[in-house]
Amino acid sequence: MRASFPLQLYAAATSLLRPAAPFLLAQRAARGKERTDRLQERRGKATQSRPEGPLVWLHGASVGESLSILPLIDILLASRTGLTVLVTTGTLTSAELMEERLPQGALHQFVPLDAPAYARRFFDHWKPDLGVFIESELWPNLIREAARREVPLALVNGRLSARSQQNWQRAPETARRLLGAFSVVMAQDEASETRYAALGADPVLMTGNLKYDAPPLPCDEATLGKLESAIAGRPVWLAASTHEGEEKMIGEAHLAMRKEFPGLLTLIAPRHPNRAEEIRHELETLGLNVAQRSLGEAIEPGIDVYLADTIGEMGLYLRLANIAFVGKSLSGKGGQNPLEPAMVGAAVLSGPNVSSFAEAYERLSAARGARIVTDEASLAKTLHHLLSQPKVCEAMARAGTRVVSEMGGALDRTWAALDPYVHPLRVEAALRGDAPQDEREVVFNGTGQPRRGLLGWK
Repeated sequence: MRASFPLQLYAAATSLLRPAAPFLLAQRAARGKERTDRLQERRGKATQSRPEGPLVWLHGASVGESLSILPLIDILLASRTGLTVLVTTGTLTSAELMEERLPQGALHQFVPLDAPAYARRFFDHWKPDLGVFIESELWPNLIREAARREVPLALVNGRLSARSQQNWQRAPETARRLLGAFSVVMAQDEASETRYAALGADPVLMTGNLKYDAPPLPCDEATLGKLESAIAGRPVWLAASTHEGEEKMIGEAHLAMRKEFPGLLTLIAPRHPNRAEEIRHELETLGLNVAQRSLGEAIEPGIDVYLADTIGEMGLYLRLANIAFVGKSLSGKGGQNPLEPAMVGAAVLSGPNVSSFAEAYERLSAARGARIVTDEASLAKTLHHLLSQPKVCEAMARAGTRVVSEMGGALDRTWAALDPYVHPLRVEAALRGDAPQDEREVVFNGTGQPRRGLLGWK
């Protein structure tokens, strides 16, 4: 991929900053944001050997992105004997979840910082046969290195906001070159499909959102039984994936309802558990009694709030409550995935800032499976109604479950688009004209010639 001047400038700047990387990483590790025993991965040095045979590299930066590709990883591993899947992520939380949930045949590493030397080191060791970026995080030096080595790339579950498109339009040639390095771009909605195409991506396929096809979050049944016994019939609701500023609103909503619902228990599962001490102090300042799961504190009769500050147990918390408020929507921006609580039969509440999951909220709201609140007062009012009208709550939960089933199919469409890269014999069938039209659209670039990299696996 021939670099535009901004890409050359970016590569030069990241190269100049590279000597400071060990110091910056050490600072992050001291703040609990990096694994001290795996810092070298952030500089492109692998901590595991590369298995023999073909290897697919998938990069998903966040927890949600990483979890969304677990079913795709299962399909990849089942599709070809001897295939290895390498998953890279950038956060501690996503790394811990991947280590818990990746199947045999899949490996995890932290994604290297985006400096040219680190990218070269990463590719020298792993030698991926196919690279798959998840959603919207594009690292120019990694992409350029893949293109230089003729590694086919796919952007899966792509999401591009109007604001991001406007930012990219300030450097249209850079956007065109970066997106042009991808053999195929798969958008999760029609708006993103249109925006990617406008920036020069080709082809762009609208495959849907993989998060809507993810299985329900797992839950340890024995632990669930113990916590249900501790709650012992108390009215309970969950605030999931909360962000800074929301916990205080949730505490105030609890206070507003406490007289009407004696024994009310509020579960708070913050998006970033490392904020637990700060959250606890804030809630206790309001006069609430808090028990903290990470400290092993029990849910006793006098506890108002159970602070669910652990990683990988959201499926447990979702099953303890029939009502789930989804955070990053009152004080944050974009919201979080509302289909996770809907999958397990919870009525969904949210603030108005849900742009990252607009389609899901539109569908849920239209089916009356979700309600939007604007502040702690409307949150308390809506909770009061649902807690006092269990049949209304049950109807919301049923509607949400129905919407989840209707919004599926992204996994099948995504695999259909990736399949030609994994199975070159099917590409050869497309070249002969023997393949279905959708496979032919992926293979050809509009000039009658196959796309770069499609025949790379023999």
